[in-house]
Amino acid sequence: MDRPESDDIDLGALAQRHLWGHFTNLSSVQREGLPIIQRGQGAYVYDQNGKRYLDGLSGLFTVNIGHGREELARAAASQSETLGYFPLWSFAHEPGIRLAAKLCELAPGDLNRVFFTTGGGDALESAWKLAVQYYAAVGQPLRRKVISRYYAYHGTTLGALSITGIPAIRQPFEPLLPWAIKVANTNQYRCGLCSQSTKCTLDCAEEVERAIIAEGPETVAMVVMEPVQNTGGALVPPDGYWKRVREICDKYGVLLVSDEVICGFGRLGYWFGCQRFDYQPDMITFAKGVTSGYAPLGGVIVSDRLAAPFLEDDTAVFLHGITFGGHPVSCAVALANIEVMEKENILANVLENEPIFDEVMEQLKELPLVGDVRGCGYFRVLELVKDKNTKQSFTDEECNWLLRDELSPRIFEAGLICRLDDRADPVVVLSPTLICGPEELRFIAEVLTDALQHAAEEFQKR
Repeated sequence: MDRPESDDIDLGALAQRHLWGHFTNLSSVQREGLPIIQRGQGAYVYDQNGKRYLDGLSGLFTVNIGHGREELARAAASQSETLGYFPLWSFAHEPGIRLAAKLCELAPGDLNRVFFTTGGGDALESAWKLAVQYYAAVGQPLRRKVISRYYAYHGTTLGALSITGIPAIRQPFEPLLPWAIKVANTNQYRCGLCSQSTKCTLDCAEEVERAIIAEGPETVAMVVMEPVQNTGGALVPPDGYWKRVREICDKYGVLLVSDEVICGFGRLGYWFGCQRFDYQPDMITFAKGVTSGYAPLGGVIVSDRLAAPFLEDDTAVFLHGITFGGHPVSCAVALANIEVMEKENILANVLENEPIFDEVMEQLKELPLVGDVRGCGYFRVLELVKDKNTKQSFTDEECNWLLRDELSPRIFEAGLICRLDDRADPVVVLSPTLICGPEELRFIAEVLTDALQHAAEEFQKR
């Protein structure tokens, strides 16, 4: 039987029948289908009908230097022609070596070793396994526990999911690994820890110490946190938070891991978010923006101290590996991505336009349904509330109507892709490509102003 010409293929029907999207409601897909994105150029993507959308989420916090970059495509093609694949299992290859060296040059302090993975979740699992094996090697085998924050997302594999603090995606798979403890996040808008004080007491940081003491310091291996926490809505830490967390980790001999899967590679205007907030981690986990999404890659940048036991013992091996971790094509793409970022001063673009983004967010904060705006760099959030004075949130039914029935289609129809998330309180998440400037930021303001004003009017009629 002859295959149909590509123009005759109904991609929508094929997607409905065969494609199982990630975190995607299959029954909804059967009823309504899926948007099909065909191509991208710069800050924009185009659907199968040729309609243009501003990619206000960078794909998924990923396409930092924008779409359609020929430099990255050429790097992938050239590397594929030279060496399409070889593992980093007792071998090395040139793009892996060069990328490891470059990442260590960009990272702060004594972070001088890189263990490559394929993405962020396996990077977190790798960091946890390395911490456990490191402590066993230095005579502290009881240190296996990891502390993370409520509602923080660190991945969905069973190990990373144990670290993740989002109840809704944990519950179907529980019981998970038992050594993961949760502490308060830095949601200053809804903080109950300092409610009786006139200013922040940093009790959210002190809770880390309380958790370590409660579990037994000799059993805790690491604390892992994002510089700015994603789930819950771009939760920016208060002044002094990271300094205090670092002090607590040092006091009890606990490793501090900075999860930079979203915040790294310019999202906050620095190569790594820890540099913006001036703290020194023992490990950095990364993915997403390292290749701007043009190829899958992640990893862990590790301090010399953690590598020392594996250098001193001739028989010591980190007993962990991933077939496609540090794939040569992905490493070549990452090198090309970093080169573009340096040549075009991408970090400077974020910092120069940050005041304009601040203005946009303050303008949106005046809208009826917006209770709070927060974030920094090119990572921002609007939290939606029913009552601005009391901070009253929506019921589940109201939230479903607001996000899925009202705002989502209107924003998409207006030509903006962003994220409407209610895994914690309902938020609109903005994470545009790092090449965006005033024109794109003001377009975001126009679309969201129209959508939120209309939603407020419709909500009053319910």
